[in-house]
Amino acid sequence: MSDMVYLNGSYLPLNEAKISVMDYGFLFGYGLYETTRVYHGGFFRLDSHLKRLEQSAQTLAIPVDVSQCKKAVLETARLNLFENGRMRLTVSPGPGTAAPDTRSCHSPTVLVTVVEYRPFPTALYQKGLSCIIFNLRRNSQSLLPGLKSSSFVESMLARQKAREAGADDALMLNDRGLLAEASSSNVFIVHRGVLKTPRTGSGLLPGITRQIVLELAGQLGMDYQETDILPSELTTASEIFLTNSLVEILPVTRIEGRPVGSGQPGEITLKLSSGYQNLLQEELQQAEK
Repeated sequence: MSDMVYLNGSYLPLNEAKISVMDYGFLFGYGLYETTRVYHGGFFRLDSHLKRLEQSAQTLAIPVDVSQCKKAVLETARLNLFENGRMRLTVSPGPGTAAPDTRSCHSPTVLVTVVEYRPFPTALYQKGLSCIIFNLRRNSQSLLPGLKSSSFVESMLARQKAREAGADDALMLNDRGLLAEASSSNVFIVHRGVLKTPRTGSGLLPGITRQIVLELAGQLGMDYQETDILPSELTTASEIFLTNSLVEILPVTRIEGRPVGSGQPGEITLKLSSGYQNLLQEELQQAEK
């Protein structure tokens, strides 16, 4: 059985899943989501994703039963027999009045989908991505960038602009002109031998994979910083890579048409990628026991 979803307590075929036209996630983009890979039915750091969802839901006053969400995620993955899957857990306050008022929402919407995921080809990891710098700024003074909000307009505009420029992705600055993140990934650079990533509060979503990379850097004895990063450092960086739970660690080898470092994935990027894969396999194997 495949193409099964969880929606508000029921498991049903994807093409039969329906939500109200008055759902606040649809009407106002008032909702949250978590997305991660499914590896042969297993998950990597699923509890970290659920914890972030729970914290964000408290901020938006969306009542979410995380234990029930976890059961729904695991069962939906079991029902969909994909070797590589893409799980998305989406929550909203549910349907309410036409005039925006979350007090009118009494039945939260919880949706879990698991669809087939086709990983990027190995050649892309060997070649690396090309990126542009998008001029739409993340607001470092707002709490919204720190939430995995279902309002994805800014990121979609960034991706559209990247495609128009013949690039793979776009890097975004914040309102202070500092590096924030990519359209849906965190950014790391290697500058003068130091691994750097924008600090929390720079208008970015603190990613689960970002945190894993920082843990690995510490274990590997790397010099790393969570800090402010100027756009000029992108042009002098020896390595740049993106992280999220789907692409894992993906090198960037061109910025605005110019090569990053040697124009090839660098030593630190490759070392962290290897460490990530080792940790991934170790934790997946432990979960099977």
